[in-house]
Amino acid sequence: MDQKWQQMSEQILTDIQEWRRSHPQATLREIEEEVHSRLSRLEAQLIQDAAQQSEQADWSGKAAEQRPTCPVCGTALQARGKRTRRLQAAGGQEISLTRSYGTCPSCGTGLFPPR
Repeated sequence: MDQKWQQMSEQILTDIQEWRRSHPQATLREIEEEVHSRLSRLEAQLIQDAAQQSEQADWSGKAAEQRPTCPVCGTALQARGKRTRRLQAAGGQEISLTRSYGTCPSCGTGLFPPR
């Protein structure tokens, strides 16, 4: 992950420098918006990768007391395979999380656990 983040950071810095050279009359606000826009991609990638490293991303083989519980009745969920969920980060960038999806054997509630 560190190498991917490093490469992405370097590419963003290069892109910002190129953008600045091609926009010599840019105002401070325009520069700020451009930098924020480009850095939000790195931020989203960092958030996505950190979330995917969570032990809760795959809880399918864990004992009942270690699995997420149903928010309705409190019963331990049963894993029903992996699903990908697409979310939007604060900067507007998309984040994809792939993790175990579960259903409650008691009441049937389905859940994509948030952790």
